[in-house]
Amino acid sequence: YSSLGTWRALKPQGVPYFVYPHGMLDPWFKHQYPLKHLKKWMYWPWAEYRVLRDACAVLFTSEYEKRAAHQSFWLYKCHEEVVQYGIVDPVLPHERLLYQHFPNLQGKKYILFLGRVHSKKGCDLLIQAWAHVFQNNPDWHLWIVGPDEEGWVATLQKQAYKLGLSHQILWTGLVLGDLKYAILQNANALILPSHQENFGIVVAEALACSVPVLISKAVNIWQEIANYQAGFVAPDTLEGTVELLHAWLNTPEMMKQKMRENARACFEQCFSMKHAIASLLAIFEKYGIHQ
Repeated sequence: YSSLGTWRALKPQGVPYFVYPHGMLDPWFKHQYPLKHLKKWMYWPWAEYRVLRDACAVLFTSEYEKRAAHQSFWLYKCHEEVVQYGIVDPVLPHERLLYQHFPNLQGKKYILFLGRVHSKKGCDLLIQAWAHVFQNNPDWHLWIVGPDEEGWVATLQKQAYKLGLSHQILWTGLVLGDLKYAILQNANALILPSHQENFGIVVAEALACSVPVLISKAVNIWQEIANYQAGFVAPDTLEGTVELLHAWLNTPEMMKQKMRENARACFEQCFSMKHAIASLLAIFEKYGIHQ
């Protein structure tokens, strides 16, 4: 009710407002959860449709998110704008913080999954793909860091055990603050084979740490990653996830170092808070709202 209540309060007063849908108009949800989508249809025409229709603008964080929004509900009308989105440049901790908590990792190579352990994130594909690429390469480890929102970790651990990967996969659960950034900045690469991601804050966090990213094309900022050569992109399938891991494994170290530099440049030019603020202020100016 929060958005409808806001609309009811602001519209009669003529107060301008903007809406960030943050991926909630992505058609992936319609296909993945058809019953929930049917329930949404019960209030869409008289509630959310009007909220979006009467907003100064609906703000999308990528061109792909904007395009996808047209596919969720046939009754759809709004002023659309794409704005830059990002994070504050993090202050990175010393690497010794990582080894204070995980001394056994010193000197080891790992690819990091950081985020909710959720079915839309493609963790099952990642484990299968790891077996294809790294099963006979014990020097590499997969580190899965994040909360278990669906009670899925036990199933994934069984999957890893059957594939003979238990010794190569680390499970940490939710990690926050400096320790999260210590884990992130020491990763060889971040991997996110999601089936749906309107932005992917963790991708921006990795880029800020000069960490290359291996992401699916369902992460809507994949085009920026490709343009800056800040990592690799592939479809959100088993074959695509295998392709990501193979590409990383076969990349010479000199090119990986260049990719780290590209990752930082991509963050600074596309996903820093400075650019996000400037982009949002430009939208406000466009609609006659001045500082």
